[in-house]
Amino acid sequence: MTDLRQFFAGKVVLIVGASSGMGRIFARRIAAEKALVAATARRAGKLETLVQEITAGGGTCAVFPADAQDEEAAAQVVRDVVSRFGRIDVVVLNAGGAPAIDMRRMNAAEVKAYMRSNYDVVVNYLFPVLDQMRTQMGGLVVHTNSLAGLIGVPLQGPYSAAKGGAKLLIDTCRIEFAQYGIRFLTVYPGFVATEATVGDGMPSPMEISEEKAVDHILHAIRKGHIHYPFPWRTAALTRLALMLPVRVRDRILARELPALADGK
Repeated sequence: MTDLRQFFAGKVVLIVGASSGMGRIFARRIAAEKALVAATARRAGKLETLVQEITAGGGTCAVFPADAQDEEAAAQVVRDVVSRFGRIDVVVLNAGGAPAIDMRRMNAAEVKAYMRSNYDVVVNYLFPVLDQMRTQMGGLVVHTNSLAGLIGVPLQGPYSAAKGGAKLLIDTCRIEFAQYGIRFLTVYPGFVATEATVGDGMPSPMEISEEKAVDHILHAIRKGHIHYPFPWRTAALTRLALMLPVRVRDRILARELPALADGK
């Protein structure tokens, strides 16, 4: 029987969005299980301190600074990881995020910018990695989505739309790439307390810590889940909301929407 506690031992794991938050915690956790960590994010300084933390604990980590919104830069990261390690066994697509964003105060360019920062960052890494996994005939793609990707959440409209689109893209990839032995896991966190969400004005009921969120993600990977929403209370409320008549659901969600000062 496979020891699930050693799932990552010897595996090459590319983590997108590894400089802080859940990505950084995830990197440290799997490095302790003897994974070969390839970490990428925009902030090179943060990545260098991650290397120091991991190597001080006896782990292996190489960093590849890049902007996930830059298609060619992302493809180059994938090439560099393969050049360094020879393969990619697991990719964790963890980039993106958004503060509370009120579409009543936004223009088209601002909406599209938030969608790019949560959708393009997935696509830019996903397809170069899939090309590599097809060559090696196997691999695991893990996408950090959100419960907001399952339902239109006030103050998160562009974020919800991007996450919803990414969900459908991954769901389709699961079918089209199954013949190459590539597996896909989409995790759907509820509210997670992060550096970026402190004081952002977004209501966050049943919020959990980043450490607890990583616990959930590791559990979902080890158990071979395909879709994994968490924590269970927030996930259950989301499922219930999806079952409600649309008018009822909209009235409930609208309670969290602040009135505009100008009344418009």
